[in-house]
Amino acid sequence: MAKSDKTAKAGKKADGKKAGKADKADKAARKAAAAAATPAKAKETLVSPLAPARFPDLPVIEGVEFAAASAGIKYQGRTDVMLVRLAPGTAIAGAFTRSSTRAACVLDCQDKLKGAQDSAGGAAIIVNSGNANAFTGAEGQRSVDRVTGAVAKTLGVPARRVFSSSTGVIGEPLPAQRIVDVTEALAASLRPDGIADAARAIMTTDTFPKGASAEIAGDGGPIRIAGIAKGSGMIAPDMATMLVYLFTDAAIAPPLLQRMLSGQMDETFNAITVDSDTSTSDALVLAATGRSPAAPIADMRSKVAREFVAALRGVMLDLAQQVVRDGEGATKFVEVQVTGAASVADAHKVAMAIANSPLVKTAIAGEDANWGRVVAAVGKSGAAADRDRLSIRFGDMVLAENGWRAPTYDEAAASAYMKGDSLVIGVDLGLGRGARTVWTCDLTHRYIDINADYRS
Repeated sequence: MAKSDKTAKAGKKADGKKAGKADKADKAARKAAAAAATPAKAKETLVSPLAPARFPDLPVIEGVEFAAASAGIKYQGRTDVMLVRLAPGTAIAGAFTRSSTRAACVLDCQDKLKGAQDSAGGAAIIVNSGNANAFTGAEGQRSVDRVTGAVAKTLGVPARRVFSSSTGVIGEPLPAQRIVDVTEALAASLRPDGIADAARAIMTTDTFPKGASAEIAGDGGPIRIAGIAKGSGMIAPDMATMLVYLFTDAAIAPPLLQRMLSGQMDETFNAITVDSDTSTSDALVLAATGRSPAAPIADMRSKVAREFVAALRGVMLDLAQQVVRDGEGATKFVEVQVTGAASVADAHKVAMAIANSPLVKTAIAGEDANWGRVVAAVGKSGAAADRDRLSIRFGDMVLAENGWRAPTYDEAAASAYMKGDSLVIGVDLGLGRGARTVWTCDLTHRYIDINADYRS
């Protein structure tokens, strides 16, 4: 065979290979595009061993209705959108992430809560899971406007009174039309007792829905509070990856309602951590419908106001601790108590240094009573500390004091204590009266598994 013929055949073969590769690449691209357009099937979720036995029975809050639907935002076969309709006259307060890369829905809510509220036309809350609508440029706000506009039109409420939240993957455009398409169905299915379904619709990596409630005696009748939350990972102060919705039938003007809410944040939702990461999308919305037969609460100093604030704090703390109990991969619930600090700020620094320490958290996961890691966390916190005044305890056992291991230290007893699923780490700095308690969980390999595969 002539050399030219061999060359020609080789060229044809090479061209064929190239064509085959191109076809395969084209098929792969089409397959990837189809997969991106089609929501994935929901993965099976292992329920946290720290989960409550069941979702609590929450009271109906007059003036509030709930609905949930499946829009296919990310997964097929699970609810991922919730809608709340709030009666005319409802006052709204809020707290949001302090992230400098806040999502469009957070910025929109903050803008809507500025200035005086016109509550005559009622209000609504629309929430989706599966997509955070964060870091999505100008399109992010356009998506918010499309969704809130659709809700406003369907429910007949002012657009500035429709508050939205989104949670899930960052940096992906929100498929807003999918939410718009289920708006009418959501509106048609609104009901006062639908709060449990709403709690499930806002879950992402959560393994169980979270709810809590309280009731106090008002002047003239009972006042009820009910709340739901989502949160499992990316949990740190300044709200973290949490969505929280609180509802009460109390009659409270917006400025006082905001004051009541803001005053409870530091010792509840800003006192928990799972992994020290703060997200872009965190939001807490508190709605007071005024539909209780009790007289309005107008004086912060009144007995009813003080009792309401205590009940509100109790609901917030319950939900915050449920978030920790659902920490990604968590097997231990840990309370960190810091006392004797030079200031409350220093106490908070020390508590969070301990609660966020990977070395402390992995020792807890391994049921290792390694109190030396607590010492190290105190030292790195940046708070004032004196080795010779420091004491450390696990539960009721003093492990270290006066700059040295305690004379009563018992390794076997300490190790046995670490086998429990609810632990207390206590640190007294011996410097002042500053104190802070925070809550965290252990760090297991399951956390890596969840977050290494989060987007698939």
